[in-house]
Amino acid sequence: MSMSIARHKTALCVLFLIPGVSISSWVTRTPAIRDGLGASTSQMGLVLFGLSLGAMVGILASGPLVSRFGTKPVIGTGVAFVVLSMLVIGLGSALSVLPLVMGGLAVFGLGMGASEVAMNIEGAEIEARTGRPFLMAMHGMFSLGTVIGAAAGVVFTSVDFSVALHLSIVSSVGLLALFSNLRAIPAGTGLSRVPTNEPSSIEAAPLWRDTRLLGIGFVVLALALAEGTANDWLPLILVDEHGFDQSLGSMVYATFALSMTIGRFCGGFIVGILGRLKVLTASAMFAALGLALVSVLENQVAAGAAVVLWGLGASLGFPLAISLAGDSETNSAARVSFASTLGYIAFLVGPPALGFLGDAFSLRGALLVPMAVAIGAAFLIPVTQSRTREARVFSTH
Repeated sequence: MSMSIARHKTALCVLFLIPGVSISSWVTRTPAIRDGLGASTSQMGLVLFGLSLGAMVGILASGPLVSRFGTKPVIGTGVAFVVLSMLVIGLGSALSVLPLVMGGLAVFGLGMGASEVAMNIEGAEIEARTGRPFLMAMHGMFSLGTVIGAAAGVVFTSVDFSVALHLSIVSSVGLLALFSNLRAIPAGTGLSRVPTNEPSSIEAAPLWRDTRLLGIGFVVLALALAEGTANDWLPLILVDEHGFDQSLGSMVYATFALSMTIGRFCGGFIVGILGRLKVLTASAMFAALGLALVSVLENQVAAGAAVVLWGLGASLGFPLAISLAGDSETNSAARVSFASTLGYIAFLVGPPALGFLGDAFSLRGALLVPMAVAIGAAFLIPVTQSRTREARVFSTH
């Protein structure tokens, strides 16, 4: 492997880690943010709607922006929005201004939605160039970031550290990491491969008529929804409906993040033995079982163990399905963008909607929705069978 490719991969991994650290940093502080705002469950759902709104704009704009400018400026601008949003969320929490927190989450969603679609295009391009799996490791860095952010959140929560100062530290470190690594991302990726005025565009009808790609898109959607539900609601579910204190709830969320990380970094080895379709099916069923158990179990220890199952199940679905979407001799970037768009809509937009269900019923009851979607995905996985590079990419480790 050339030094330029190695540096490219390292930089992309660091840039993918930054949103993971950022999202888990504010997620672990959601009980404190909620208490500071004096918000109900439905009001927290409204706050998270800011995330959904920003994410929708970022996700849908990402393909055309990559087509016009390439992935590098989209990644740089998007990640900058992510880290700067931490300052806005922290300020809104300190001032107890709900619209300001909502606005900060909108900026976060905008940046994450745009940058992560672009980074998945970069990651799929690296897989195509090297003939080796990379997307699972790249997504593993996001999960590692959530572990780092959650661990810091546990410490800061246990000492009742200021939310605003906590998120300001995250923002400062994130900006430093961004500026140190963006230069290693080559310019021009995606300019000719996600055209908006040709049939290969993500908006073009042929992609919507591709049964295999639609199946992949649903699998991405289902397991991204399972992951996003934990990122948005797990600490509140544990604190409000399972009786955990805030520090212990943050620790269990950190366990979820660690399970995601282990699953993604071990994924290449497991896929090499079992194949992608078997691993995807098992992932969907594990996620569904974990969601169901967290929803119905009363025992705290058992619920904590179910969180591990939930994390392991959700860990591989997104990167494996994105890799399957890129298995094409033509239009691979457009296909990756299409599948990533569905995944990030589910990841960033779906979970806030569960807050309204949670207010009407309970957050634990709302978990049955992503559970049912994950079960549906398990039955659709056979239609995602790769036609091109299963042996070429996933026989080499």
